[in-house]
Amino acid sequence: MQLPTASDVERAAGLLGGVVGTSPLQHSARLSAATGLDVWLKREDLQEVRSYKGRGAYSLIAGLSAAEQQRGVTCASAGNHAQGVAFACSRLGVRATIFLPRTTPRQKRTRIAALGGRFVEVVVDGDTYDDAALRSRELAEATGAVVVPAFDDPRTIAGQGTVALEILQQLGRAPAAVVAPVGGGGLLAGTLTVLAERAPRVAVVGVEPAGAASMTAALAAGAPVELEAVDSFVDGAAVRRVGDWTHAVAAQHRPEVRTVPEGLVCVEMLDLYQSDGIIAEPAGALATAALRDSSAGGPVAEPGATVVCVLSGGNNDVSRYAEVVERALVHEGLRHYFLVEFPQEPGALRMFLDDVLGPDDDIVLFEYVKRSNRETGPALVGIELQRPADYAPLLERMSTSGIRVEVVEPTSPQFRMVQ
Repeated sequence: MQLPTASDVERAAGLLGGVVGTSPLQHSARLSAATGLDVWLKREDLQEVRSYKGRGAYSLIAGLSAAEQQRGVTCASAGNHAQGVAFACSRLGVRATIFLPRTTPRQKRTRIAALGGRFVEVVVDGDTYDDAALRSRELAEATGAVVVPAFDDPRTIAGQGTVALEILQQLGRAPAAVVAPVGGGGLLAGTLTVLAERAPRVAVVGVEPAGAASMTAALAAGAPVELEAVDSFVDGAAVRRVGDWTHAVAAQHRPEVRTVPEGLVCVEMLDLYQSDGIIAEPAGALATAALRDSSAGGPVAEPGATVVCVLSGGNNDVSRYAEVVERALVHEGLRHYFLVEFPQEPGALRMFLDDVLGPDDDIVLFEYVKRSNRETGPALVGIELQRPADYAPLLERMSTSGIRVEVVEPTSPQFRMVQ
């Protein structure tokens, strides 16, 4: 297995010249003040395809022979890679069949069709990326179409590595650390490939969602392994198994790989939007979320050091913001859910409001689950607090109220009723 080199990345950069733009490198005053670091954002969300994925897709397809391009290409994607392939095919005049899992947001599906136009056919099939990848391979075997991997190919890795080349050029010096999101590992592998040769002192930190930590599992096992379960919320990084090529690069260079909870990703998405005016998809907020997670291994660099976070994508469906807000409030300890067995007698609800609810607490959900008998009726009650510290007093008032209350924990199957 001949791993890609920095020279391969530079050749990919030559193919991309004049087609895929150089994304801005912007200083983040908010994150710098919050962390004590000198934080910069590599704004791949501002690419035409709104992510870095156009780099790997275009460099691979542009490098195919005329005969291969004539046969067409196929790929599987959670959305961003598909947009990159669609973009590349429309520029190069190559036909593509793109398979998407059913979890792909509608906004991404629409963008894929718009970017690819008449050169792209979109097929939605399967519950995960891996299901879609199987369909793509089957099509390739039947028709001779060239598979364009989302991450597991040295040509894709080389294309994604151009992000790191640009960081060095734009910053004019080597940062202390580069923090990059990890799904299948293409961006991480490309970043490692460049920096290991061009700036070996730079620490590379990969960041995975806690519910899809496939690179963490692979590095621990010494080989790619399939996760038994995947939380698909961070859809751009929800990969059950990292690639053989991407794992090989990571295993050679042994970067630090951190995981962050999905709730914290949501908190960071909202801060990026409300404070910085940046619309980031969940995977796009992974790198910056890691900077604010003190439980994930401490600071990524010494105080005052320059750190670059790759904001990998901005393909977020606006309809998901209700879930983003919900997950953020739960993560911050501001929203809680309970099963409350109200006595079936006049004044029971009034007593709960007066004696149990605090003056600043707010009921955000009230729904009778069922009426068990003539004496009691359980209700699902959601309560939003002003401060996390208000939770313990709320529980104390519940315990002394005489009403039977059961906390619905976020890990409980019952919690799915409110998401």
